[in-house]
Amino acid sequence: MKRSNAITAYFIGLLMVFGGSPAMALPEDREQPIRITADSASRFEATGETHYTGNVELTQGSLRINADRVVVQQQQNGAGIIVATGNPARLKQTPTEQRGPVTASAERIEYRQDLDTVKLVHNARIEQEGAIVTGATIDYDVGAQQVKASAAASPEDKQRVEVIIPPGALERSSEP
Repeated sequence: MKRSNAITAYFIGLLMVFGGSPAMALPEDREQPIRITADSASRFEATGETHYTGNVELTQGSLRINADRVVVQQQQNGAGIIVATGNPARLKQTPTEQRGPVTASAERIEYRQDLDTVKLVHNARIEQEGAIVTGATIDYDVGAQQVKASAAASPEDKQRVEVIIPPGALERSSEP
């Protein structure tokens, strides 16, 4: 049971991706401005969306997202949704000064600030300090610290969930 808890703790720690919670990123990340560069941008006031296309780069502190397209949707409650798409879209963030950066990629990366969730869709991959999780989709509920990696839904797509844990990682994650 102790080994199972260590695997779960390591898996959850690995998947702390976005700055949705101070425990997930360098403390100063959320205090930094969001900067977006792209080849073009279009704002749609009626829907509250801004579309960025062509070599898009979004940064906020240690967070960096690179994608072909990013859509930022502002909700009426002030929360936002960021959807990055690409072949693949890529994310990199440093969770703490003591841990190496988390890198993630997928054809679609969705961050919902109102639900505090991150979803990696189609060829999802996340990596930190040699540990790797891949699958068709990876869902992370930041508040609940719950992770779900899923295989492809269709039998034609053979992508399965794969978790690679480097030697010694289980012992490090079970230390106090």
